[in-house]
Amino acid sequence: MSDPALGLTMLVLIVVVIMMGFPTAFTLMGLGIFFGYIAFYDPAHTSLADNRVFDLMVQRTYGAMTNDVLISIPLFVLMGYVMERGALVDAAAMFPGFFLSLLYLVYIVGWAMINPKIAPPLPEEQTRVPVPEWLRKFQTAYSPNMLLGLSKALISPWKAREIKADGRRLGYWTLLNNLCVALVPFALIAGTLWLAWWYVVIHQQAVAEAAVSGVQQLGTPGLGSGPATPAEQGPPEGFYFWFGLCAVAGTLMLVRYYWRMDADRFVVLKLLTSSVMPLGILTVVVLAVILFGITTATESAGVGAAGAFLLAVQARTLDWKRTKEAVFLTAKTTAMVCWLFVGSALFSGVFAVLGGQALVEQWVLSFNMTPVQFMILSQAIIFVLGWPLEWTEIIVIFVPIFLPLLKHFNIDPILWGTLVFVNLQAAFLSPPVAMSAFYLKGVAPRHVTLNQIFAGMMPYMIVIIVCMVIMYLWPGMTLWLPNYLYGG
Repeated sequence: MSDPALGLTMLVLIVVVIMMGFPTAFTLMGLGIFFGYIAFYDPAHTSLADNRVFDLMVQRTYGAMTNDVLISIPLFVLMGYVMERGALVDAAAMFPGFFLSLLYLVYIVGWAMINPKIAPPLPEEQTRVPVPEWLRKFQTAYSPNMLLGLSKALISPWKAREIKADGRRLGYWTLLNNLCVALVPFALIAGTLWLAWWYVVIHQQAVAEAAVSGVQQLGTPGLGSGPATPAEQGPPEGFYFWFGLCAVAGTLMLVRYYWRMDADRFVVLKLLTSSVMPLGILTVVVLAVILFGITTATESAGVGAAGAFLLAVQARTLDWKRTKEAVFLTAKTTAMVCWLFVGSALFSGVFAVLGGQALVEQWVLSFNMTPVQFMILSQAIIFVLGWPLEWTEIIVIFVPIFLPLLKHFNIDPILWGTLVFVNLQAAFLSPPVAMSAFYLKGVAPRHVTLNQIFAGMMPYMIVIIVCMVIMYLWPGMTLWLPNYLYGG
């Protein structure tokens, strides 16, 4: 058997063995060593230890262990486990992407409007939250509108002293705290608009002025002949229009929201603020410092882990036992991920040595496909692989096979990789495997059949496909932000 044929055999076996239930990391290493031993076999060396595959394994292991970027893995994992063990991720849920969730929302609301029977309204008693008695008395004393009432109470607090909450009189600090909660929607919208204005206008202008000043100090007559960076270009075209439009829309939303802020809405706002806000702020901070280039991924992971501990301590839900569990699970998960990196590095190295990568590239290029055809083929293969395999196996084994081909078809790797992640959402919903369908069947009523669950999943798969088509036809939706931030 030729070396390329051994490489393809190696690729097929990895799928079969993983489907049989063997651990991914050690399966990758085992097949890598076995086929690597064949690839590096030299009859002149009689000792088994002289085979170069063992040198390759040591080099790949050392390379993974000395990679500074991988330090962020245990820190991010620790952040997640502290949140989970500290009961900080219970009233919260993160969607795979805003645009995909928007399409889900459009489908659900649209179909419910067409056929109201599929989404009947809840009984009145289930659409309201219990309102504390002191809030009703507070409304009577000051105003039905909570924002106006809290503002009046801070000016004339003597009426509030006659109202008791949890057996205590309403103090000035309690009133101030509730007013701060009421102002959270305003702070979110105003803060988002200010951050966008600061980064695009103020910060970028300061960076451009610093660059010009530095060039002048060096005595260079101009900024050079290279392409202008985003800071030198100024705000992107249409920024002021869209910023003004968002500002007007945000103002109208706030006016409408505060105009209707009664006690019921205020209680819902307090529940959201206490449950979602801390995790939301931590998530935004951790991602924003990476996105804006303030910190590296490793430093951001450290900030996130420290923030998770602070939130857990503030919520008084993290004791010594739970801390030990979080640290132990972090070490366990990190070890698994690191071995996965080692196994995938060894597997891909042997696969390349055998000529499997070159054979796949020659086979794909022989079809003379257009970029659209290659995109459809690659995403279809990823979709099918999503049935028997987890996303980790797909990312570390099969995605690297496609990456060298993207340059030939002039496809942006960021766009292609984003499409892969969206594609996997559909693959995990698709029969015949669709483990999520079996999970749902386990908690569904007995009269709900598995076929009904599969039928219910089909529209969401169509939504995902529509999302992928829009992402491909309008790549700016995916690529504009990284290109603007990093000058790509």
